[in-house]
Amino acid sequence: EAQLVESGGGMVQPGGSLRLACAASGFDFSTYDMSWVRQAPGKGTDWVSTINENGVRTYYGDSVKGRFTISRDNAKNTLYLQMNNLKPEDAALYYCARGDQIAALGQDLWGQGTQVTVSS
Repeated sequence: EAQLVESGGGMVQPGGSLRLACAASGFDFSTYDMSWVRQAPGKGTDWVSTINENGVRTYYGDSVKGRFTISRDNAKNTLYLQMNNLKPEDAALYYCARGDQIAALGQDLWGQGTQVTVSS
C-alpha cells in the first residue's frame, strides 16, 4: 500500500526555521514528482512546492520563494522541505503529496500531515 508519513513540524518564532521530512513507501518513489501542500484553518489548500523525480527541477509558490527549499533523497525514499525565515502566515498543516502541482492538489496521495505553528 502506498503511504507517505510526514515529520518535523513544531512551533517556532517568526524568523525561525524548520525542516520537514516525508518518508515514502509502497510505490516507486524515484519515478514520481513530489510536492508539499498546506492547509491553514479556514482556508483552502495552498500549493507550496514541487520537485521533479530526479531532483533537478524545483518549483515554488510565490509566498515561499526564496525562503523554502524542497529536496529529495531517492536512496532513502524521503522528501524534505527546509523552511527558513518563517512567518505567521506560514502556520498550517503541511502535507507531503505524490505528484506534480495538479496531482498534489487533486489529492492523488497525501500523508497525514505535520503541524507548523509560527508564533511569538
